[in-house]
Amino acid sequence: MGVAVHVEGLTKSFGSQNIWSDVTLTLPPGEISVMLGPSGTGKSVFLKSLVGLLKPERGSIVMSDTDIVSCSERDLYDVRRLFGVLFQDGALFGSMNLYDNIAFPLREHTKKSESEVRSIVMEKMDMVGLAGTEGKLPGEISGGMRKRAGIARALVLDPEVILFDEPDSGLDPVRVAYLNQLIVDLNAQIDATFLIVTHDIGTARTVPDNLGLLFRRHLAMFGPREQLLTSQEPVVRQFLNGRREGPIGMSEEKDVAQVEAEMAALEARGGDQHNGVGPKGASGGEAVPPQLEPSPGLPERKAVRRRQERVARMLHTYDPATADAIRASLPADLLALADSGSYAPTAAGGREWRTEDGAELVVPDPRGRP
Repeated sequence: MGVAVHVEGLTKSFGSQNIWSDVTLTLPPGEISVMLGPSGTGKSVFLKSLVGLLKPERGSIVMSDTDIVSCSERDLYDVRRLFGVLFQDGALFGSMNLYDNIAFPLREHTKKSESEVRSIVMEKMDMVGLAGTEGKLPGEISGGMRKRAGIARALVLDPEVILFDEPDSGLDPVRVAYLNQLIVDLNAQIDATFLIVTHDIGTARTVPDNLGLLFRRHLAMFGPREQLLTSQEPVVRQFLNGRREGPIGMSEEKDVAQVEAEMAALEARGGDQHNGVGPKGASGGEAVPPQLEPSPGLPERKAVRRRQERVARMLHTYDPATADAIRASLPADLLALADSGSYAPTAAGGREWRTEDGAELVVPDPRGRP
């Protein structure tokens, strides 16, 4: 299974320009997370910071007991091998065929024989639907196929964390839908930790287990999909419903008075109308949109159950409308556990969730690290 990535108090600037400050979140192991945000909010900068390509001024990024921000170059080199990265354009070498492009990390970072390299490359190409295209050059294939080749290359070192930098960039809606299904299918097969940076609302509503939103130089919200997709926060509702009314402006943030006037006018018209959200919107307890499932024949995603267990334990922290919407999306057994449990102190001074009969759930306190 993938590893957790713990981000604490992360702050990044370029000269006098602050990109974001005090970003704190945990990417749960083995789950798919999506980071959203208006253009220019530093989503790609966040990805590059996670993998150590950019160094934040403050904060920590801890995975496998290593802080990527403060570790030595040698330790950074080792921890980077836990990452696979899909860049926006696929970042393929134009003069190499797909086979050699995908084999490149294995030849560069391992001492595997060519027969071992071939076995791994062919397996990963088959996983992303590129079997039979080994001899093609990047310029001879479509943009969607180049993305798939980039994913195959990101997989060859069996990473525990895979980062996707706007994978939908340059693709039409049909290809985006195919790519989203591929991402879900891969997670079902390898159970690695995924983080996707995207602007695509459809992806945000159907793919991830967790959603985050960068806005106004900080992390506005991060949590399970059930929480974000039923959120009453104006900036979250505006972004996920793709509308004009809300704190996000065309070129700058709007002032409070303008936002309040727009939100009042929106409610008077009957609420959100975009992307399948009904008239009541999030504040009326709108149902959580269904999540993409793996293709037939693939295993169920273990991450879904882990997330639902965590959400069940957090249910009592949500407002009634949000909690009602989330309840409708959870399995009955987890609702029963959520309704019959409570937090109890541990001997070590922490807190754990226990049901009335004393049984302990295997998910952690949501106020701590997942």
